[in-house]
Amino acid sequence: MNANGQSAVFGRRKEPHTVIIARGDEIRHFTVRPWMIACLGSIVAAVVVGYLLATSYLVFRDDLIGATTARQARMQQAYEDRISALRAQVDRITSRQLLDQQLMETKVGELLARQTQLSQRHGRLGPILERAETLEGISPELQNPTPTVPADRTKPEDHAAIVGDKVMPELAALASIGGSSEAPAFSRWSTRADLPVGASSADRADKLFGAINQSLQAIETEQLQRITRLADTTYQNADAIKDALQAAGLPVDADFGKDETDVGGPLVPIDRATLFDTKVKELDEALDQLDHLRKEARRLPLANPAPGRAVTSPFGVRTDPLLGTAALHSGMDFRIPLGSPARATAAGIITKAGWNGGYGRMVEVDHGQGYTTRYAHLSRVDVAIGQAVKAGDVVGQTGSSGRSTGPHLHYEVRHDGDAIDPLRFLRIGKKVEKYL
Repeated sequence: MNANGQSAVFGRRKEPHTVIIARGDEIRHFTVRPWMIACLGSIVAAVVVGYLLATSYLVFRDDLIGATTARQARMQQAYEDRISALRAQVDRITSRQLLDQQLMETKVGELLARQTQLSQRHGRLGPILERAETLEGISPELQNPTPTVPADRTKPEDHAAIVGDKVMPELAALASIGGSSEAPAFSRWSTRADLPVGASSADRADKLFGAINQSLQAIETEQLQRITRLADTTYQNADAIKDALQAAGLPVDADFGKDETDVGGPLVPIDRATLFDTKVKELDEALDQLDHLRKEARRLPLANPAPGRAVTSPFGVRTDPLLGTAALHSGMDFRIPLGSPARATAAGIITKAGWNGGYGRMVEVDHGQGYTTRYAHLSRVDVAIGQAVKAGDVVGQTGSSGRSTGPHLHYEVRHDGDAIDPLRFLRIGKKVEKYL
């Protein structure tokens, strides 16, 4: 070993670093060895690396948390948007169902109102139809203006209650359809609606409403048409009676009834209800006119006192059967066996009943308006003065009393005491017989 204490084997040894700290008289020194420096460097490096790692962790953690939060926010927003869309869709469906239900209820109400109107019309037509049924010469189909639905549209049982007093089952069921996809009211109509099996209730309801509406319109139209035809036929019958009476010069109220030549006025459109009321009123007026003319015609002696019997002597100038000279025959003679009934040709009051000179046993009937009829040469009188008789009542038995050459019926028609040819009345009676 040398004096410096260095090893000769390893050569010259480095001396460790010495740190001397002097503070006044006090002096301190530290020996800094290499391992201490290495440890201190390692500690510093570890602290720096730890700081960097911690900083990076915090930075990346904030980014991850922010990204996760943003992703969750986006997912929540998407869920909320989806929920809002579904809620809006549900609201739209609910609103549409409510709207469809309100629309159905409105349509059902309208159909029920029309059905009630038709029932009321049917009730109003009842009394008029009873009057029309008493008329002769009118087609039977015109006496029943309450139509049925055509077979190519619906079956009879489907609309049995349209014009009756009950509400149609289909309408009652439609009132509670609501938003359901099926309804019992569609069971009978779905096959005739020409719709797919999976069609919605609204589509099937619209088709059903259309079919019922067409049926109701058909009924209304048919009612109006038949009422119009019945009124026209009634007017034609009344005009036929009036024309026949006027052509024969018999009294008739010329101002009564319908005058089709003097017309005019502004055009005022009317609805179907007003049109129906107008047609019913027109029909009622036509029936009134026909009744009036029938009553007027029945007061006149238009019937044949001896139907099917031959006329042996007409009205007018002839050779007197007893004297053989020209004389006026004031009536018509009918060949009829002794004891046959002599019938009144119109309603009236008996003014004479008994023996009356050359007439023999005679009955005179006053028919009003100055018209009288006489039935002479009777074998027996069956009525008394003041007695009321109707057309066709027996007033006596035929014979040959008075100025007569054999059994027959002498028939006269007089107006204000003047004799009129009875043949004119008989001809008119033939023309208007079917209307009376």
